[in-house]
Amino acid sequence: MKKHKHIVKKVLPGSIAEEMGIEAGDQLLAINEQEIQDVFDYYYYEENEELVLLIEKPNQEQWELEIEKEEDESLGIEFEQGLMDEYRTCRNKCMFCFIDQMPEGMRDTLYFKDDDSRLSFLQGNYITLTNMSDYDVERMVKYRLEPINISFHTTNPELRCKMLHNRFAGDALKKVDILYEGGIEMNGQIVLCKGINDKEELERSIRDLTKYLPHLKSVSVVPVGLTKFRDGLQPLEPFTKEDAKEVLNTIHKWQKEIFKEYGMHFIHAGDEWYILAEEEVPEETRYDGYLQLENGVGMLRLLLDEVEEALENEQGDTRKREISLATGALMYPYIKKIISRIQEKFPNITVHCYAIRNDFFGEMITVSGLITAQDLMKQLKDKQLGEKLLLPCNLLKIGEPVFLDDYTVEDVENSLQVTIDIVKSSGQDLLDAVTGKYHSEDLHLDRRIDG
Repeated sequence: MKKHKHIVKKVLPGSIAEEMGIEAGDQLLAINEQEIQDVFDYYYYEENEELVLLIEKPNQEQWELEIEKEEDESLGIEFEQGLMDEYRTCRNKCMFCFIDQMPEGMRDTLYFKDDDSRLSFLQGNYITLTNMSDYDVERMVKYRLEPINISFHTTNPELRCKMLHNRFAGDALKKVDILYEGGIEMNGQIVLCKGINDKEELERSIRDLTKYLPHLKSVSVVPVGLTKFRDGLQPLEPFTKEDAKEVLNTIHKWQKEIFKEYGMHFIHAGDEWYILAEEEVPEETRYDGYLQLENGVGMLRLLLDEVEEALENEQGDTRKREISLATGALMYPYIKKIISRIQEKFPNITVHCYAIRNDFFGEMITVSGLITAQDLMKQLKDKQLGEKLLLPCNLLKIGEPVFLDDYTVEDVENSLQVTIDIVKSSGQDLLDAVTGKYHSEDLHLDRRIDG
């Protein structure tokens, strides 16, 4: 039988693998005589207390290594392919796909459409289930791979086929039944498109999805993002203030009904709905522990509360400072309010706040995470920037000082002739950055995508 070969990229210092003589360049052939197909298999077998690894050295010599360890103790191996297999690309042609709305000429990785269940487990990506076989679903249940994040969009099979432009998209929903029966924890999302899956269809989707409680822990409803690059794509309209109020009324009604029976709110509105409707975001308890922050659900409430908590521990003083801060149009009014609260305790700190218009993708895109360096440089040129410019970390590529359009932080600093501090995502980080306690050299470029 042909065996998969998984090349070792790195062995962690002090790990079991290092102790056993495993090195970069070695290949893993099997664990406990079982061929390892991908990272799902590897994690499953790695948890065993007694292992027999079949390793092949670069000279083709094979080693059989017997290992005894704690149940959850890692072997300390990183592989050249993170999934230990090829990434699965998306088979859909969703009418709302953001990647289809991007201009040409950006870095190749931004155009890659993944729909891989393994990335849902490992990184929290949302999957449509259209790229999964029954065998894949059975392995998820067998290996207890949870939570799994699912892009539902609608529970109407015919409409789902239309929205995803995939004739199998409706049948794919049946896989949720297998996950539910297997007790797998799930989260879901609905990207709402005006006149397509809203109103009665949204009601139907929420009603249908409640049958998966309590294993389906949460479902977020977020508005479709529309760029100016939609030539040849399905015509879609932006939501209005009145639309947003209607969406919120529907969600709040269901939250009350579901909470009475399950003690959880289950269905959640993305922050954009509250901002568009000009309504206050709910209190912390309504977010059930912030299960959908990465989808922009509850980020504003969390930030507001974190800033207030951080301010409670500050005495305030008369330090003098002049800085600037740039963010997306969506968050700008709230950032202005937060800055005003900080200035109550630090009245001699001047902060020039700027809302960056998204000329690159189009003005309907208002989130800060999609601001490009080009828009920053053009719109902040000749503006008052003070001694430092503060930018949220979600403008950058994860782990690197690079913007969406491949300009670097250094490029923007040179263009604007100002030092940039990249601000991490918590309220304490924002307060420290404004007051000058923040040190950008300590920054790990972690990322929380805001509304």
